[in-house]
Amino acid sequence: MNGNPWGSSAMNRSHIPSALMAILALVLAQAWAVPARAQSLLRDAETEKLFRDMGEPLMQAAGLDPRAVTINLVGANEINAFATLGQGIYFYSGLIIAADDVLEVQGVLAHELGHVAGGHAVRFNEGAGPATNISLLSLVIGAALLAAGAGDAGMAAMMAGQQAAQGKFLAFSREQESRTDQAGAQFLEKAGVDGHGMISFFRELQGQEYRLAIPQDNSYNRTHPLSGERIAALEDVLQRSPAWGKGADPVLQARYQRVRAKLIGYLSEPADTLRAYPPGDTSAPARVARAYAFHKLAEPEKAVSEVDALLKTLPDDPYLLELKGQVLLESGHVKEAIPPLRQAVRLSNGNPLIAGMLGHALVQTSEREHDDAMLDEAEKVLRSALARDDDNPFAWLQLETVYERKGDKPRLALATAERLTLSGGDPRAALNSAMVAAQGLPQGTPEWIRAQDIVQFSRNRAEDMKKKGRNDR
Repeated sequence: MNGNPWGSSAMNRSHIPSALMAILALVLAQAWAVPARAQSLLRDAETEKLFRDMGEPLMQAAGLDPRAVTINLVGANEINAFATLGQGIYFYSGLIIAADDVLEVQGVLAHELGHVAGGHAVRFNEGAGPATNISLLSLVIGAALLAAGAGDAGMAAMMAGQQAAQGKFLAFSREQESRTDQAGAQFLEKAGVDGHGMISFFRELQGQEYRLAIPQDNSYNRTHPLSGERIAALEDVLQRSPAWGKGADPVLQARYQRVRAKLIGYLSEPADTLRAYPPGDTSAPARVARAYAFHKLAEPEKAVSEVDALLKTLPDDPYLLELKGQVLLESGHVKEAIPPLRQAVRLSNGNPLIAGMLGHALVQTSEREHDDAMLDEAEKVLRSALARDDDNPFAWLQLETVYERKGDKPRLALATAERLTLSGGDPRAALNSAMVAAQGLPQGTPEWIRAQDIVQFSRNRAEDMKKKGRNDR
């Protein structure tokens, strides 16, 4: 989008009516939701596996291909979630921490899948377009009245147009949200998931509305219906489902509570974590949360002790082994981290995030001990991890170190280009690295073709940024 989307060089930003500005802001929020938050994505193998297992039955109920839908976690305190173009769903960490059980998260997920199945991100202009037309028409009428000397009438026409445009867009948004609620309820029923979680989550939102003194008698000026309206519309539908009152799947619930505790331990101050999960609590979630708290307090022995207590009864849990390896690695016990991480990679069927951590431990150990065999293992592990999930800048950075140590300049340049492309920074740096890689790699190989792809992508992106810079001046 260029710097003058309204097509008139005489109209600058300060003259765009407030209703149009509001619509523009919402359009931009939809268009840039993922890039704006890309740097705050939280990635964890156990959490992503839980999201996948929790979501696939709902995706199938929604008629979606589970392979095409991604569920991501954003590091933000808000109790929120959203869906984007490309069938991406994003949970805020604040929502996961606030949700007491897995049913609430499944209820939110069902709603967001309603947005994906309905193609709402693609159909955004169905609401914004008519509202924009109304506001533009009011501008034309108002300008004509002003030119004729009817100043008050001209301003009144403009104001009326703005209000009508805003009202039309908000009505469209509320209707879309209501339809999505109903779709989510259907997905829950088809998947055999108890809808209590969806209702309880909206009740929590309703409590927030009461605390914020949001009027509960009129949703006219809101993008979403009031939570009370949503509850009333959903209760009858959900209560008729055969799954109503079934409760949460106990296995999913246990996994969710551990993931939630892990997130609390990772994000919270250690003192807060230890108050929430005191030493007398020997449950799995409590031990995982305390392990992170002790790790953040630079007390690795206590952190490992908490994990080892769980490994006595769950010796083949890849995510506990990963946590133990992480604590050891980040506490400077790099070589000791390798055995549990190797075991975690094996037991998780080569999970690429865990493999990336193992690659990091192997790279560091090989450098300290001048062990070429470990460097070769690191290259193999990292290449395998990135073949399964190339959206991992940290793994690309480790592979850069491998190629630098081996003196393989073309592959070092390609790994650098991959990392810089993922970072979303200045495309010229990625372009330069990709050109070096293309010049040094054997022509026609998959790596050479990939370097050519990055060259073209980076050139296009650099040109787009250059044009945008000209338009913004």
